[in-house]
Amino acid sequence: MDIQTKLIVFAIDLIGPLLVGYACKYQHRLGDSFFNRMILNNILVVCPVVSFLSFWVLPLTRELLWLPLLSVALGFFPGAVAYAVARRKYDDFREQGAYVMAASLSNLGTIGGICVFLIYGEPGYGYQQIATLFQYVLMFLFCYPLAQSYETKAEGKSGRKVSVWSMLFSQKQIAVLGILLGGVLQYAGIPRPDVLDGTARVFIHLGAWTGLIPVGYSADFTKIRRYWLSLFDLALIKFVLTPLLVYGLTLLLIESPGMRGTLLILAATPTAINAVVTARLYNLAVDLTVAAFLVTTVLFLLLVYPTLFLLLSL
Repeated sequence: MDIQTKLIVFAIDLIGPLLVGYACKYQHRLGDSFFNRMILNNILVVCPVVSFLSFWVLPLTRELLWLPLLSVALGFFPGAVAYAVARRKYDDFREQGAYVMAASLSNLGTIGGICVFLIYGEPGYGYQQIATLFQYVLMFLFCYPLAQSYETKAEGKSGRKVSVWSMLFSQKQIAVLGILLGGVLQYAGIPRPDVLDGTARVFIHLGAWTGLIPVGYSADFTKIRRYWLSLFDLALIKFVLTPLLVYGLTLLLIESPGMRGTLLILAATPTAINAVVTARLYNLAVDLTVAAFLVTTVLFLLLVYPTLFLLLSL
């Protein structure tokens, strides 16, 4: 697949489902419950399958050890900063949780993949794929339990202790099982059948649509407008602080310019759709995450990535 084709697919998978979802706001047969089930099916079916197939072919080499560790740091660092900011900025626990999710979850997959590929080609795309895989670990084992804790506090149950077992081992964390099974097969040296290559691609595209259509449906510009101008501190966290930290770490730990540049681009990617999905699943401030997705994506495409493209292409 050449670059032009990849860009066309990228545009279709990003813009198409958002428009379809937004158009669904003007029909009356399908309501919130339908789109909530779509999100749940994405979590229970698509994510486990993609995780399983991807981890099955993940090369478990020692030289790539820093890549997954740094990819997890891409979410932990901005999430920690956002956690401190949110406590001072918002009184509502649902807004606090949504703000932290918007900072922690970045679009490493769709936007990150295309942007890395345009500069570093297939080797960079391979690094990006490995980094993206470990974002699932961050999302399912850290972001989901944290989002549930915010939901619990918002419902006035902050005095009740939440079971760690119930947070980590619920049906929403089933993708972890796919990660573990795929890793076991890879470690055991069992090759993945070639016929499954097409299956993985189909589920990746399916995941984009089933994940983005509910986001388009959730977009209410009359509600998210009040968050637009208040999210530039989030842009500072995602586009300045996190890239500077990651670049400093890569200078100390990584020698490959391609891997170093790939991590720098991924560290500066905008808020992911998964932040909106997480907010919907745990009844956080969905409008805030949608606003964060729109604001950071526009800033990234118009300002951040063109700057990185020029700097890294020199």
